[in-house]
Amino acid sequence: MKLQPFIGRKKELEKLHALYHKSVPSLVVVKGRRRIGKSQLIREFASKNTKNRLWSFSGLAQQKGMTAQKPRDYFARQLASFLKVAPFTFSDWSDALEHLSLHVQKGDIILLDEISWMGAKDPSFVPKLKAWWDKQTKLIIVVLCGSVSTWIEENILKNTAFFGRVNLTLTVEPLSLVESAHLLKALGFQGSTYDIYTLLANLGGVPWYLEQVTPGISADALIKQLCFEKDGLLVLEFDRIFHDLFNGKGAVYKKILDSLKEGMKTLSEVREAIGFALSGTLSRLMEHLITAGFVRKQNLWSFKTTKPLKQSLYRVCDPYMRSYLKVIEPQRAKIDVGGFIDTSLSHLP
Repeated sequence: MKLQPFIGRKKELEKLHALYHKSVPSLVVVKGRRRIGKSQLIREFASKNTKNRLWSFSGLAQQKGMTAQKPRDYFARQLASFLKVAPFTFSDWSDALEHLSLHVQKGDIILLDEISWMGAKDPSFVPKLKAWWDKQTKLIIVVLCGSVSTWIEENILKNTAFFGRVNLTLTVEPLSLVESAHLLKALGFQGSTYDIYTLLANLGGVPWYLEQVTPGISADALIKQLCFEKDGLLVLEFDRIFHDLFNGKGAVYKKILDSLKEGMKTLSEVREAIGFALSGTLSRLMEHLITAGFVRKQNLWSFKTTKPLKQSLYRVCDPYMRSYLKVIEPQRAKIDVGGFIDTSLSHLP
């Protein structure tokens, strides 16, 4: 399998490499939107230290009827695969983590990816994770990684049990315009500067989206393939994001985003647009979307006093989200029946 090129993230890698100079174990939190390259960043970091092993575990995506035991079973299967032994399991997270401790060595990196899925069904997961971390004596690096940034904020970063224990927090942002262009070139895309702009206006600097580019195909043809064909990757992506991140509670979040698709609004204007009751809940939901990387808050200032005003403006800051809401979703019924198959590229919405 050909590895995708790794572009950017220099500052993040420098901060991670600095952890090797510490004389104590390091606990790292990595958060950011879905598909942004969080686990890829850790794999790149680990690849630069070939003497040390990367123990990579991923949480099991939430499904209807899932029990608390399923994530433990999945963790155990991954550990058994690493150890090259017959499958086994654990009935308790403490046992699972202690068993892992028996095998890690100085300098090893442990990645717990999509950590919110590991603990979603078991309220004892976070306390047991904390207790396990407090007993660490080996100089290892443990990385807690996930797309559900609100879960990480509430259960790790703002959890008093973890105060003073997290050595490094990284928020992985979209690639810059220059980095995105470099990635497209590295992937073999030979389009013009305008073609690159066209792709980035729709996909943004999200590595996984850019990695869907096929060399030799024009920007317009790629956008048609991804966004205007039945079962196109980016036709289906929106629903996947809201299912994974908001665990079936995405309807109200989608209403908020939909109210912002045409431009910036204050919280009061959003509340009026979606008919939301007057309460503090909307502020919290908006913060969740900001934490997830889909919305940006812009403070307002008084030109007269040069002081910040009480109200702020909110806008959709994710190009794919904006493109889906404004262009793809209104045409979804036609897309789902193959209505754009014979449509020329110049006549796409």
